[in-house]
Amino acid sequence: MSPVTADVAYLTRALKMPRARQVAASLADTARDEGWDYTEFLAKVLSEEVASRETHGGENRVRAARFPQTKTLDDFDFTHQRSVSKQQIAHLHQLDFLREAHNVVFLGPPGTGKTHLSIALGVQAARRGYRVAFASATEWVMRLGKAKQAGRLADELERLGRIPLLIVDEVGYIPFDPDAASLFFQLVSSRYEQSSLIVSSNKSFSQWAEIFGDAVAVEAMVDRLIHHSHVHVLKGDSYRLKDKQQEVTAAAETT
Repeated sequence: MSPVTADVAYLTRALKMPRARQVAASLADTARDEGWDYTEFLAKVLSEEVASRETHGGENRVRAARFPQTKTLDDFDFTHQRSVSKQQIAHLHQLDFLREAHNVVFLGPPGTGKTHLSIALGVQAARRGYRVAFASATEWVMRLGKAKQAGRLADELERLGRIPLLIVDEVGYIPFDPDAASLFFQLVSSRYEQSSLIVSSNKSFSQWAEIFGDAVAVEAMVDRLIHHSHVHVLKGDSYRLKDKQQEVTAAAETT
């Protein structure tokens, strides 16, 4: 090993740049062959390090978000779910809504892809450097309720406010007591024009008063939620029922 190579190995270890250490020698050979200048060579080495860190950091953020499964847009069947625009979802996938602190809302019957799309956008955000947290509406309300009982609701809302994207899944599957409307309202209000929410629900907004039991609070909450929001209404049959029907048909054909 030449003195210069040894120096590069030492310096990249000291700077905690393992990918740069791995590629420096091969990139140096390429630089000589292709006539790169020093700036171009340095940019290539640093680009490799940044790409490596984004990959590893992104997967760490995906795990930290606590998604029930890892879903992507590549897995989503737009041929089955025709009520949502592939072009519009692809635009959301660019994450401009996060940079603008806008919200995304998916409404529709069970099994139509709301959670899949929510997770896919969350995974994309995590892989692009954003902190993300996923939970069902029931879990979020329970979490805020515990914080309120402990006298630290304001602190919890402030802490959550530092997470650029919260995903609230399954609003409407289980009705809440009156206190839940207040907690949910405070969550939405604390993020209004500051950070983003993705919310999925099997109920229309007009039915949310039945879920939370407080029409006034729901009206104020929905007003803030959809003011800067991309709302998508999904229709059609359940993916899960479609898959089950295919299994039944296949079984019948083999008997």
